[in-house]
Amino acid sequence: MNLLKKIILVLLIAVPVLLAAAITFTIGWRPFIGPRVHPASNQMFEASPERYERGSYLVNGLMGCMYCHAEHDIDLPGAPPKMEGRGAGRLIASDPELGTVYSANITADQETGIGSWTDGEVARAIREGIRKDGSALFPLMPYERYRHLSDEDLAAVIVYIRTLPPVKKSVAKPEIKFPINRLVLGMPQPVAAPVHDPKFSSEADRGKHLAELASCSGCHTPIDAFGQERADLLFGGGMILKDYTGKAISSLNLTPDPSGIPYYDEAIFIKTIRSGQIGARKINPIMPWSIYQNLNDDDLKAIFAFIRTVKPVVHNIDNTEAPTMCTVCGSEHGLGKMNKKR
Repeated sequence: MNLLKKIILVLLIAVPVLLAAAITFTIGWRPFIGPRVHPASNQMFEASPERYERGSYLVNGLMGCMYCHAEHDIDLPGAPPKMEGRGAGRLIASDPELGTVYSANITADQETGIGSWTDGEVARAIREGIRKDGSALFPLMPYERYRHLSDEDLAAVIVYIRTLPPVKKSVAKPEIKFPINRLVLGMPQPVAAPVHDPKFSSEADRGKHLAELASCSGCHTPIDAFGQERADLLFGGGMILKDYTGKAISSLNLTPDPSGIPYYDEAIFIKTIRSGQIGARKINPIMPWSIYQNLNDDDLKAIFAFIRTVKPVVHNIDNTEAPTMCTVCGSEHGLGKMNKKR
């Protein structure tokens, strides 16, 4: 009996300790205690023509903010964001396993938008993923990427956003399924130091920074069970997206492998983004070329220079073919059966 009591006592002590250690070294405690919240700064960004112009370029081009924060005109080539109601938010995703995700109203409306937010609160939301009330934004808002946005570019974005006409439109808060709704609480991280304008060692290095802000890998890289981009398939395509008709579309392989786009040169890349076509084949508007076509040639050239440096990935994808199971990415897409896990 004494031995049994000792065993029970040891278990009562050991199990909580082991459980605590497991939580500490895996998902952490944020899913239980809430996101890490850094106090919003009291900074105010002075408007200027230069900041407005730069902010417009970032919001309407590189960062593609209106892709999520505006309704789209699906009757126009590329389904561009509608001018009416720009920034007022919309339903982004509805999935039985994920839940529903909405983009916020970021217009100047005092009640339903961010008209009552300070510049510091807006800056914190963009780069740290924290709302005015201290709650965490769902990471479809790519704040983890925007951490790399320089302080000056951040100021330009906010100066431009402040000029959006106010739209009174209440947008529902996301309703995320368990356990994802708890796991995302661990993602926001404070930006504790100034973010200076980056210095680049090469054109490809600059392109890597631009591609990060444009969230290119976010669509062109499949994710694992923990929602992280698979390093073995970086830019290798296979992320399944739903277009505006509800049709499942697989993102394409952008790597230099023969199964990707080795035949692209700089001119073809720029023409593809500008026209929304690969030769005679039109690009599905779920690829927001109608937004990225607003980038200047220098930035597109830099992004292409970076794409040419990524590791080749063997991953055949063709959305004109019937979907079949792919053992490489674990999804069904055209030419999926051609791919063999190595």
